[in-house]
Amino acid sequence: MTARRLLSALLWLGLAVHVVARSASGPWDMRALGEVPHADWGVRTGLVQEVYYAGEPFEGRPTRIFAYLGRPAASSVPGTQRFPAMVLVHGGGGKAFKAWAEHWAQRGYVALAMDLAGNGPTGRLPDGGPDQSDPVKFREFGVGEERDMWSYHAVAAVIRGHSLVRSLPEVDPERVGLTGISWGGYLTCLVAGVDPRFQVAVPVYGCGFLGDNSVWKDKSLAAMSDDARGRWLSLFDPGQYLGRVRCPILFLNGSKDFAYPLDSYRKSYQQVPSRFRHVSVVVDLPHGHIWSFAEVDTFVDAELREGVGVPRLGVARLSRNLLSARVRSGSPVREARLCYTTDSGPWQKRVWKTQPAHLERGRVWAEIPSERPWVGFLAVTDDRGVRMSSEHLELGVQ
Repeated sequence: MTARRLLSALLWLGLAVHVVARSASGPWDMRALGEVPHADWGVRTGLVQEVYYAGEPFEGRPTRIFAYLGRPAASSVPGTQRFPAMVLVHGGGGKAFKAWAEHWAQRGYVALAMDLAGNGPTGRLPDGGPDQSDPVKFREFGVGEERDMWSYHAVAAVIRGHSLVRSLPEVDPERVGLTGISWGGYLTCLVAGVDPRFQVAVPVYGCGFLGDNSVWKDKSLAAMSDDARGRWLSLFDPGQYLGRVRCPILFLNGSKDFAYPLDSYRKSYQQVPSRFRHVSVVVDLPHGHIWSFAEVDTFVDAELREGVGVPRLGVARLSRNLLSARVRSGSPVREARLCYTTDSGPWQKRVWKTQPAHLERGRVWAEIPSERPWVGFLAVTDDRGVRMSSEHLELGVQ
């Protein structure tokens, strides 16, 4: 092969790699979003400071994103070593929560909590991005219009926020995590699959496969045209991206969450390679902007601060009428339970029951009832109050 032909082949190979990389990250250009965005710093109160950073263009005009940045008190001490950091993603009806940034700052983290609805601290920004109402999230859009969609802007805002946090001199860029609540959990699933720089992720409630089953399947998604709905699901459903997650990720959800049911939830976390995924399904877990879950704090600490990890259950296996799973825990397990329902129909309406399970020699096991259909899982709680579970098993389900 001549030098000219070799050069041509290498150029084509480089182009192909770039195209594949762009395709794998959906409509988001990670090369551009990895650049540090321009930021304007505002008032600092206690551990938290206001900041505005550049967002993606919306309808042909530039945008800004408002956020609160929390810093540990020790960050102001000269010579202090760099801190781990967290990127915090609110859910529907939420905003940039100052108290959330404070929560992590008090725990020794730099933390960025941004607004994803085009708002500032006192209301709508004149240069804000799209709002977060369902009619905006699920509006009709055509080919080439995806960059004006809320999901595109929200994911870009999170990734740009990550790039900003990593650039701060008090942050260790190799110890940055991500967590989000509800729609923020949905975004966490998306971002964790698109941005490989995170070291840990915790989506609370949110998942993918929303077109298979979710509170939006028969409402907002059903109201879209077939073309727009298919385009939305191919570009903006986390199920398209979770298979690319390569960091430890904890999926935390309730057994009958109103928005993210357990069938779509299991499809979502099973996209992630087993060595990275951890599951905590809690019976009747409340849904809200709750950032005080011990599971989230403990899981993140284990990955970013060398803390003691959360309990981990292996695959739950059924032998005759005994359901069992291996359990490993760095902290003593104080309780083991069998959690199950014999109801069918919508997941949100099923009644769940619990009964004590046995814990012996690194295994948790319980005898299951004979009623069918039956859906259940094993769960443990350690002495810190951290609740973890196995994946659920379904028997006699049509």
